[in-house]
Amino acid sequence: MAILTQDEAKTILQKVIGFSKADECSAGLRGSEGGNIRYALNAVSTAGDESTLSLAVTSTFGKKSGTASINEFDDASLEKVVRRAEELAQFAPDNPEHMPLLGPQTFKESIEYVPSTAAITPGKRAEAVAKSIEVSKAASLQAAGYIENSTAFDAVINSKGLFAYDKSTDVDFSVTLRNQEGTGSGYAARGFNDVDKLDTYTATKIAATKANGSVGAKAIEPGKYTVILEPLAAAYLLERLFFAFDARSADEGRSCMTKPGGGNRIGEKLLDERVTIYSDPFNTELPGSTWNREGQPLEKTTWIENGVVKNLMYSRYWAEQKGVKPVPMGPNFIIAGGDASVEDLIKSTEKGVLVTRFWYIRSVDPQTLLHTGLTRDGTFYIENGEIKYPIKNFRFNESPIIMLNNLEALGKAERTISVESFRSYLMPSMKIRDFTFSSLSDAV
Repeated sequence: MAILTQDEAKTILQKVIGFSKADECSAGLRGSEGGNIRYALNAVSTAGDESTLSLAVTSTFGKKSGTASINEFDDASLEKVVRRAEELAQFAPDNPEHMPLLGPQTFKESIEYVPSTAAITPGKRAEAVAKSIEVSKAASLQAAGYIENSTAFDAVINSKGLFAYDKSTDVDFSVTLRNQEGTGSGYAARGFNDVDKLDTYTATKIAATKANGSVGAKAIEPGKYTVILEPLAAAYLLERLFFAFDARSADEGRSCMTKPGGGNRIGEKLLDERVTIYSDPFNTELPGSTWNREGQPLEKTTWIENGVVKNLMYSRYWAEQKGVKPVPMGPNFIIAGGDASVEDLIKSTEKGVLVTRFWYIRSVDPQTLLHTGLTRDGTFYIENGEIKYPIKNFRFNESPIIMLNNLEALGKAERTISVESFRSYLMPSMKIRDFTFSSLSDAV
């Protein structure tokens, strides 16, 4: 029962609205089913399947709102959760930023759902893991990894007549390989809506090359270096910039998007002119939902175009305060890339550092977006267009804004997944000059 059709979901949600006695009522119904395999030391450690279905109801009287949830769907239970939400609303304080519900909207059908991914079996997951372990054993390494697939639906309704439904699929894979001595490490991560695009064998081969290649790392002096960031490394750091695309925090002086002297940076050149960042629910490599939880339609939105800030996210409340049109946050983030491969970027580098990925990233200064963190899982020194040897990991101190003003080249955009935020991005590899490494780290 976890994956309901649009008609099945609408039938339940209409019953919920029918039980409501509140001034306004909205309800969301979500379900998912899928499975996973976790493995370590080249052997499966856990495996399982999961199926969930839940309903959340929000009732509003004036500016007071209460929310209750349930996972039972008979009529008595549906009425019970509505009454509970109404009861909670009576005890809630007024929300001074309450916005009335939206009426009926028109939504395009998303392209997130892929039947072959929805049909994944435990045997197919096991086959994908077996290919990864095969690579690890052949390279005399130890693999620890995780694969998970899910099929999900999301439906919302409100008492003003709005209804929306979406169905999606997803499969994520990540693996870390280390040698027996723990002196070499490699990593790879992939995420897709379409399972036929997932190649665990090739991904693990890349991680194995990094693991064996990072043994015997040398220490070099911290300082400013030209770096080649693989898409995974770029995604880990740049997602901090994406989360800053908020007009309110900028207008209130709390963000890197705040203009000196007040206001936000819309219309200002902020980054190198080769940088364009946008959201698009219909990008075939990274499709997303065509609506958000408030029932706002989602279309292609350009945030940065040729280095210039074109849009920031305006909630309905903040848009009303500023007298502008609401701009909802996009369902994904994409940086337009070039044609160069990582190998091409390396060949063009006289001296520099190749970074596989970052981890343990923490904010230092929100207004400049300065962050600190560490490299890991394969960091290499480049000389005369070739990887010369592995180097010890660094702590970095860098801002994505400064970094994207020191851009030398963009590579091909690839879909990659950040296991910190569990979000996927379409991200190019990057060649950056004067990237700041502040100290060494002995971790692999």
